[in-house]
Amino acid sequence: MTTDSTPKNTRQLVALSDERALKKLTGVTLTAAVVVASFVYLQVDPLTALAGFPAFIRFFAENFWPMKIANLSTYLPLVLETVLFAVVGTYCSAFLALFFGILMSEQTNPIGWLRLAVRVFISFLRNIPVLVWASLLVYIFGIGNLVGLLALILATLGFLARSYAESIDEIGATKLEALRAGGAGYLQVLFHGLLPEFIPAWLNWTLFSFEINIRASAILGMVGAGGIGIMIQTNIRLFRYHEALFLIAMLVAMVLLTEFTVTRLRKKIL
Repeated sequence: MTTDSTPKNTRQLVALSDERALKKLTGVTLTAAVVVASFVYLQVDPLTALAGFPAFIRFFAENFWPMKIANLSTYLPLVLETVLFAVVGTYCSAFLALFFGILMSEQTNPIGWLRLAVRVFISFLRNIPVLVWASLLVYIFGIGNLVGLLALILATLGFLARSYAESIDEIGATKLEALRAGGAGYLQVLFHGLLPEFIPAWLNWTLFSFEINIRASAILGMVGAGGIGIMIQTNIRLFRYHEALFLIAMLVAMVLLTEFTVTRLRKKIL
């Protein structure tokens, strides 16, 4: 029996290995074909981009370097403004998203049509980029800080609400069912069963969103929504490249410091 079955098992393993290799080769070939077709359709020559890279480096070295540290007293309030955009935007979005996340989750909302309606609304918010929101709101409210803050809240709300809802759905229903079986009402199940389990995920997603919003706040300034981004764009348009490089360096330092602080805070809390 051993002599007869061994070659058969070996052939099966070889056939399975060949099938996996064929699937992998097919996947790689299809991916490469899609990438090449995309370059052809877009009429983009990667060799041209590579050939132009030395010219970009030369332009940067000649025009941006060395950076000029000037108007520091004018720029520091804009850095603070950018950080406060992220703080207020994340804070408001986090609590609004918690409400919508509860409405989107099957664990906390048994009404099917309401869950669907909220999901459609949140998907609408999430699929519009923050720059598009800012561009639209500029036409309504004009250039100013309100535009940047509202755009940040709307974009972050869509992202966080879906993240919260998925995290709530991942919480095991055993503990919640035990509370319901013991006679606990909806609010008791929510506050004593679900939210204590959800708090770590809530903090994790909220801190991650704050990191994203620091970068987004800087970008929003480039469409006239306030913050340090508007001064970066202004200096580049006025060909003050040395000052623009100083602002970019401040922005990079601010982002790195935020990432370091948030990572340490996340580890300490969670």
